[in-house]
Formats: sequence, C-alpha cells, structure tokens
Amino acid sequence: MTLFERVFGGNDAVYGLTEAAIDNAIAQYGEGQAVSFPDTAYSLPCYYAVTGSKVGTLGELKQALGVVKTLMTRNPRLNDAFMSGVATALCAEFIEVLKYLNGAAPYELPCYGHLSDAVIRNLGVPLVTGDIPGVAVILGSAPSADEAVALVKSYQSQGILVTLVGGVIDQLEEKGYKTGDNVRVIPLGKDVTAVIHVVSVALRAALIFGNITPGDAGSLMKYTMERVPAFVNAFKPLDDVIVACGAGAIALGFPVVTNETENIYRVPKSLIVQEDVSKFNATSLEARDIKIKITTIDIPVSFASAFEGEIIRKGDMQVEVDGSRKDCFELVTTRDAAEIEDHKITVDGPELDEIPVGSKISLSYIVEVAGKNMQSDFESVMERKIHSFLNCIEGVMHTGQRDMIRIRVSKADFEAGFRFRHIGEVLYAKIKSEFDTVVDKCQVKIVVDEAKNKELRAMANEVFNRRDDRLRSMTDESVPVFYTCIMCQAFSPSHVCIVTPERLGLCGAVSWLDAKATNELDPQGPCQVVPKEHCIDERLGRYEDVDEAVQKYSHGALEHVTLYSLFQDPMTSCGCFECICGVEPVSMGVVITMREYAGMTPLGMTFSEMASMTGGGVQTPGFMGHGKHFIASKKFIAAEGGLGRIVWLPKELKEQMRDKLNEAAKELYDVDNFADMIADETICTEDPEELLNYLTEVGHPVLSMEPFDM
Repeated sequence: MTLFERVFGGNDAVYGLTEAAIDNAIAQYGEGQAVSFPDTAYSLPCYYAVTGSKVGTLGELKQALGVVKTLMTRNPRLNDAFMSGVATALCAEFIEVLKYLNGAAPYELPCYGHLSDAVIRNLGVPLVTGDIPGVAVILGSAPSADEAVALVKSYQSQGILVTLVGGVIDQLEEKGYKTGDNVRVIPLGKDVTAVIHVVSVALRAALIFGNITPGDAGSLMKYTMERVPAFVNAFKPLDDVIVACGAGAIALGFPVVTNETENIYRVPKSLIVQEDVSKFNATSLEARDIKIKITTIDIPVSFASAFEGEIIRKGDMQVEVDGSRKDCFELVTTRDAAEIEDHKITVDGPELDEIPVGSKISLSYIVEVAGKNMQSDFESVMERKIHSFLNCIEGVMHTGQRDMIRIRVSKADFEAGFRFRHIGEVLYAKIKSEFDTVVDKCQVKIVVDEAKNKELRAMANEVFNRRDDRLRSMTDESVPVFYTCIMCQAFSPSHVCIVTPERLGLCGAVSWLDAKATNELDPQGPCQVVPKEHCIDERLGRYEDVDEAVQKYSHGALEHVTLYSLFQDPMTSCGCFECICGVEPVSMGVVITMREYAGMTPLGMTFSEMASMTGGGVQTPGFMGHGKHFIASKKFIAAEGGLGRIVWLPKELKEQMRDKLNEAAKELYDVDNFADMIADETICTEDPEELLNYLTEVGHPVLSMEPFDM
C-alpha cells in the first residue's frame, strides 16, 4: 500500500465517522443547536483559520463538512496528500467539538481537551523568550512505560512544552509521573482526534500573534512552519488515520518522527523513521532545527523552565521558607570586586538535613555581584529574575519577592540530595550566565538563623525603600530616553512596544529598567534606545522619535503610535498582553478584563472576544492590550481623561490593584476609595444600564467627564 493510499484511506475513514456524528447530533438536537469550543473567540479555531468562516450551529457544521470534502482530492501527489491531511484534522475538530454540545465537559483530568485562548496567550511570553524552545506532540504508546517517562522527561528538562495523545497518557499515570499545564506536560485526550487541540494552539497562535487573515491558508501554513516550533513523535503501530493526521501535521510544517518501519515512506526533514525511541529527542530537535541553550548547574535534580509552575503541596513539603511569618528576604547588591570571591557559596546556620521535616523556617539569601559595567539599577532587575530561577528547579516552589518570599522544598528533592547550598548554585549560575556582560564576579550568602535574619531584614528593607523612592521619582518626563521591546516579534512580526517609566511592556514582564538593562546587556538586542527629543503632542504622548522607531522596527507596518491615547494611534498588541481594555459607550467609560477572567464583561464580550479585536501588531482605536500595572499609571489613557475612566474590572484584578488605584485616583481626582466605585462581576456583567446605575449610585468620576471624542 502506498503512502498516498494510506493517507487517503485514513481521511475517508475519519470523514465517514464525522458525517455520521454530525447527522446523529442534528437528529438529536436539531440544526439550530449552537456549537463551539469554550473560551475561544474563534468558535472552531482550525476551520476558521483555514477557511475564514465561523461555524455557530450544527446546520452550519454540516455545511462546513461539505467544504472539507472539497479538500479531499485523490491525485497521487504530495500536495493532495497534505490537503487530505488537513481535511482529516478538520474532521477531527468537528468530532471533538460535538463532545462539547450543550455545555458538556467531556474531559476529566489528567486530560485537558480544548485549550482556551487565555492559555495560548499565557504561553506567548515563554515562547518568544525561548523559555519554551519547542512543542512536542507525543502520539500513541511507547514500547514501555519507562521509555515513555524517559522521553517526556528529556523534553521537559529542556523546557519543551509536551502534549500527549493516546496510550502514553496511561503509561505516565502508571508510573505516577506528574502532568499538567503547570509543569508543561499536557495530556490532551486518549482518542486520536484529540490531537486537534494542539493543532488548534498552533493555528490560533497565527491568528492571535501573527495577524494572519483567516482563510489565507498559504500564509497560515507559512507562519506555522516558520514560527511555531512544533514536531510530532508517533509510536508504532500507525493506523491509516494516524498517518493521515501526520500528513496534516507535515502540511503545517511539523516534522513527524516515528519508530514505524512498515509501509512508511520517508520524506526528508518531514517524515523520519527512527527505530530507537531513545533517539527521538535528538532526531526531533535536529529536524525542527531547535537549539537548546544549556546552563550546567551542579544540583542533584533537574533544572528547566518546564518546572516554573510546579506546585508543592503541604504533604509533599520538606521545609517551607515563609516571609509572612518569619524574617526572610532575597537581595541582590553590588560590591567592589575585591570584596567578592567568585562562586563562593556559604550557608550560615543549619543545612536542610538538620531541620525537622515540615518546619517553617527563617531564611535569607544575598547575592553579591561585581563588574566594571554593573549599575545599581540592575539589582532590582536581577532580583525579579530570582522568582523564575528558583521555580525552574524541579521540586522547588517560589512565590513573592523582596521580604515576602515563600519557598517550599519537596521531600523528593531532599531525598535526591538537594540542600540549601544548591539554591546558591542556581543563583550563581543563572546570574553569571544571564548577566554576563555586567557581572564579572558573584557570591551567595545564605543565612538560616532567626536572630541574624531579623537584623539583616531591616537592612534589606532600607535598600528596598531607597529603590522605591528612586522609582517613584522616575516619570516619562524625567528620563532622557525610552526603549523599544520587540521580543514578541518571533510570533508577532509587526508589533513594537515602546517602554517608558510609566508604561511597562504590555506583557507585564518588561519595565523601563528591564529594557535599560537588556539594552546594556545586549546592545543589538530587542530593546533599543528611543530618543525623546521631538515631542509633537504632550497630551497624546506623540513623539517624532517614537514614530521613527515604530516605523523602523515594525518594518514599515506602523507609521504612528501615541503613548497615552486609546483612540488616536494606540500602541499595538502582540497577543500575550496581561489585560485588554475597551470603550463602554453607555457610561463613556472603559472596561478592563484580564486573561485569567473567563466570564462576560459589560461590553457583551469575553476576554477572548475583546482580544480578537486587536493583537498581531494591528491598531484598533477603542481597544488596547496592556500590562496590569499600567492601569494605575497616571499615563493610562491620559489623553481621554485617565484612569478615572475605568468603570469595570474583574474582582480579582481590582483587589490586586486596589491600593495603587486608590492612591493614583486620590492624587489625580481627589477621590477617596476609587476602587470601590469600580464595578466588577459581582455587581454586573452584561447589562450596561445596570453598570450605569451603579456608577450613578456611587458617584463615579466618569459621570462628570466629557464624552469621548471618537
């Protein structure tokens, strides 16, 4: 049997199953029954991306199946095989979406099924920074459960996002291997059709970040091939349906590596036979040209970005460092080179094996650095990275910063030989590797002593207070330059952030000081200096220099950007923004939601639906992506009246920003308790009139503002 016959046969089989499933659903529910995946603005994302048409009902789904049929040509050519593979993928999407009819929840943990738009945006930052260097799709059952664990572990230790379909899920469960989105090992489902949920991630990335026009299949496939670093590992035996799905993966640019040898026709760089499963990893990375940056750290457990979201439960905890109950802190400070012995790590106090299991302890660590190019402004930048550094340690959980840190070390780590000194090894290695252009020498002092930490914490707080005073004095007017940030151009080729002291990057991860440090560390990198010598309009935040920068770094896609306006040339969005705001016309206010909030807003739109109005580097007056902390900035939509326009926030976000919102509103409008004047989902969701009634009742300042000049 030829490869073409296998692809076409698998496609025909899935098409027949799909047609029968749709007909049965129509017979049960009727053609008018709504059909869609949850928490996405794209209804059926794959079909919408390929054809440009949204499907909303079972009747429309039946019509869409007719469109899919047109892709199923039967000429013995590679392009026809690839298009039949795409047709197979779309049929799989139809079968999967039927599982969600009537609000059903067809998947139970460990399986995830459909992944929301918010999850994809959460993946945006680590993908563009390289913390997730690739996406593995593992399909079927490995020759043994041990080999399944070894393969997944190998990818996980490299930071690669791993998705699982089929028997490999049961194999990991058999071995008690930890899975979940927090450790970037995501079981999608046990039916082969569940593979569509990772294909959906790739195609939505093209829509969200790449501004690819839905229906432009050529640009879509070019984008996924060039910018989505995914690949497939398929274990034998491969039936014809899996072969057809593989053809669809190859059409998107994702190579398939398999240990199947019978009736498989190798396609160089695309369909690769590797009989030794232990070599799947190396073969896959070579096929996708993924380069793994290795930092050798002398610790007894794994270190990778895949562990950043790992949660250590109380019952699994060896000890806990708790800054809310004990004197604890983390500090980076600059010293003269003569004061530092490079790679010196000291532990003052008992080691981990001298402390009773389950203890809450007082612990601090001071990272002392020296370098001829080191600046005190970089200390806080390095400190903020500690959260990521320690969370990359398998079996260690870190939250908070400064003197409100919490660290849990797992029993498994303790049994593996992990000790406090290994925290120092990680901090030393990462500071030296990531800040090598400014740090020449580094040493780490770890103190596990309550009395000493009480005194040291007071000293550290003096340092923090001095930094805060300096940061509070920094305004857009007080600095000589702004910076670009184009890290997201790996996925969003025309997007450019302009980062200022009062407007951080829309992902929330890049402050002005971060951008300054990035420029110092890598002068040819993503953060370039933007002079601010030629201001055109102070109210809008329009600068000739900013326009020149965005024209240059967007490759001509943008001509003008204002820094403080929602309507006149607002800053573009890549897609991985923390929040998005949109105009609410009844109150003439602004509604803000965040990716963690999946519910409805008074605009009659969810986060995903609002986010579909912008992203991919396009300007959409009235909608804007931004970071959480920009909400409380005096520059937030200052051209339209500022943060006093905020009329609705999700309750969680409102509580996070309460103190800063109240402080800023008091200074700008002489309003007390402004956060309490902002509605949330406990007050109203979809009804603008209900929102207006609440605003009137509390005397919200938006009611005295001039209407928007739209």
